[in-house]
Amino acid sequence: MNPIIVSRLRRGASFSGERVQLATTALELRNLSQGQSTALKLLSEGDHDDAALAAAVTTADGEAGLLRWHLLFRGLNTSGMVEHAVQVDGAVTARLYPVGRGSTLPAAAPAGPVRLSRFAEARLVDGTLTLRAPGSHLAVELMPGTAGLLDELATWNTGTPVPLLRLLATAGLLAPGGPDGDLEATELSYAQWNPADLAFHSRTRFPATASGYGGTYPLGDRFPPEPVSPAPSGIRTVTLPVPDLDEIAAREPSFTEVLERRTSIRAHDQETPITLAQLGELLYRSLRRRGTMTGSDGQRLASRPYPSGGAVHELEVYPLVSACEGLPSGLWHYATDRHELELVAEPGKATDALVREARNAAMMESDPQVVLLVAARFGRVMWKYETVAYPLVLKHVGVLYQTLYLVATAMDLALCGLGGGDTGAFATASGRDPLLEGTVGELVLGSRPRTEE
Repeated sequence: MNPIIVSRLRRGASFSGERVQLATTALELRNLSQGQSTALKLLSEGDHDDAALAAAVTTADGEAGLLRWHLLFRGLNTSGMVEHAVQVDGAVTARLYPVGRGSTLPAAAPAGPVRLSRFAEARLVDGTLTLRAPGSHLAVELMPGTAGLLDELATWNTGTPVPLLRLLATAGLLAPGGPDGDLEATELSYAQWNPADLAFHSRTRFPATASGYGGTYPLGDRFPPEPVSPAPSGIRTVTLPVPDLDEIAAREPSFTEVLERRTSIRAHDQETPITLAQLGELLYRSLRRRGTMTGSDGQRLASRPYPSGGAVHELEVYPLVSACEGLPSGLWHYATDRHELELVAEPGKATDALVREARNAAMMESDPQVVLLVAARFGRVMWKYETVAYPLVLKHVGVLYQTLYLVATAMDLALCGLGGGDTGAFATASGRDPLLEGTVGELVLGSRPRTEE
């Protein structure tokens, strides 16, 4: 058994004449010799080792053609047009391939003991176990007989075949340092990161590592876009009063004063709870749907007081009411298009769990009067955006938090944003499918205590 590295054109690429063609890009190759053309044709047909490619070149161009071929082959790797595999007795056991943009030139074999990085991820892709490292535009497929080597790489060892180590090193899957200097444990730049956090950050902030990035409509040919507003689904509704914005503007403090006064207030005036009119005004000024339009892609878009990427406005707010003058307790949904509250669930164990969680998160001495549960209808964003879809949702949560904070401050209400929540508990209380619509933010809201400065 003698493992070797073999190469072929990357999946989806083809060679014709003087061009290597991908679906969205092409590499023009001028003045190819007969030997170079023959070698490129071999690469387009399947896996070949360096010796076979060199033989094809020298047969047509002589020994003098090898240098030109090596330069061309290096250029193909630098352009990310080549895949490399480990082959044992004619069978491929592992394959390195690009999933983004960048070089596929294999790295040198690492010296000394090696170990799999603690940031390495293994997932099933098209039925094959595939390894990825955060920040890398490359992936390594492991065939069934090779997957067992992951056990060996769980600790520092020197027994893994060198060709496989070269592919893993190229994809950034090996831990830096060694058993006497494990950088992932001793260097702050590595140690401060949780693997899931680093994977999320790297995937969404390094466009070259993703196959698609931005408004690529990954679901556009399979599903229709979701409606701009959800269909009414409440047990009963409460129509909210519409505030007079001109009257409010005439009496409210300046924007600068509001911005300077903004602070998180975790205590509520239990003797004088927030009123239905106050809750309605806060929701109207922060969230109401001001209008709709149709995008060039056919998706219905919306305008609200806070910004949203692509005007998709996927966020919905569910006021969970414990004490509000003029409004019964329970879990409500704010209908942004109708300025109404829809009752989603009566008070019970499921809603009590959400109230208790918010109270503990805010470190309050008593139950919050209202918990504003911010949910996302994920399909509104994911129908259009690839890779950046979930980060966009989180950005929208941030700007909604600030909008609610500023309006609540201007209204002299107590508001405090929370850092986490339980989507599962929301799903239980609301009956929503958490993969279709789940909570992504929470705030506690109430009347401002008279003693609060």
